[in-house]
Amino acid sequence: MPFSFVLTGGGTGGHVFPALAVARILRERGHRLIFIGTREGIESRLVPEAGYEMEFIRSGGLNRVGLGKQVRSTIQLPVAIAAARQVLRRFRPNAVFSMGGFVAGPVMIAAILLRIPLIVMEPNAVPGFANRKVARHVYRALLGFEAARACFPPGRSEVTGLPVRAEFFSLQPKKGSDFTLLITGGSRGARTLNRASRESWPFFRERLADVHIIHQTGAAEHEILAREFASSNLQGEIVPFISDMASAFNSADVVVARAGAGSVSEIAAGGMASILVPLPFAADDHQRKNAQALVDAGAARMVLDAEMDGERLFREVELLRNRPDELATLRERVRQFAHPAAAERAAEVLEEVSTISR
Repeated sequence: MPFSFVLTGGGTGGHVFPALAVARILRERGHRLIFIGTREGIESRLVPEAGYEMEFIRSGGLNRVGLGKQVRSTIQLPVAIAAARQVLRRFRPNAVFSMGGFVAGPVMIAAILLRIPLIVMEPNAVPGFANRKVARHVYRALLGFEAARACFPPGRSEVTGLPVRAEFFSLQPKKGSDFTLLITGGSRGARTLNRASRESWPFFRERLADVHIIHQTGAAEHEILAREFASSNLQGEIVPFISDMASAFNSADVVVARAGAGSVSEIAAGGMASILVPLPFAADDHQRKNAQALVDAGAARMVLDAEMDGERLFREVELLRNRPDELATLRERVRQFAHPAAAERAAEVLEEVSTISR
């Protein structure tokens, strides 16, 4: 029996890609879908490209932002809630699924006001600001870490892992003798990783290290980094954004990345050896906690943001490049953090609540 669902979440790829993984399952099962996002977030491009209908509202952040932005977002919030309510009333969904991000708050509030069942995904060990605020109203919270259960009412949460696109789970062992390093700071890039990458180029060149570098920089610093890399005499490519990250993983020996839930989940799903550099300003230091969980299991290496520079990046990569056994161990152990059925379970929960609420 087909149902109708609203999905929301945006601002970064870490919010959008998991929502798209769930959307793919729901669409395959014949359900009707619509996304709610902002025109400023990356969802405004990725969602339509994936073939889904989208409605836009204006929404800003309230947590860990400057006072000026807090004031603007607070003033804007009632308008955003009203706009979300209008979309929900028109579309009449059986349930709302939230992946978080600035846009999710008004949509979740609108769903609660309209008594539409709300399912949230909380991928981090410490739940985000919006999910903490709506915790007692959710039908079900789908979690990435057991520790997050404490923030939700008893019986309304389960650990499913973060939905990851199916193609990450079907990656084949890398072929070829060339050693490829993939650096990604997320869809917007990361200044620390951009700087460390640029500083590492002379070390790779001077030591004649045979490394192919693929670097996703984000749009802001792409032009200058691409220009400098072109004169570095190194092999590789500098790009602002990688839309097919699974294929990039498939060609890489080592991934250098932030430790957001999305990145960690994709690394686990793909069985990738990684060097994680947690964002030091992440709410409740959740990125360091995500990375530490992998490090404690011998499934990744971690370098703190303040310690990451070009020389350290070079040394970490060379250590792994010259120790194939350690590379293989990281790949094997990280798979214990993979949850291949997370998207399917999210779809099942949405169908379950729709059947009950009919």
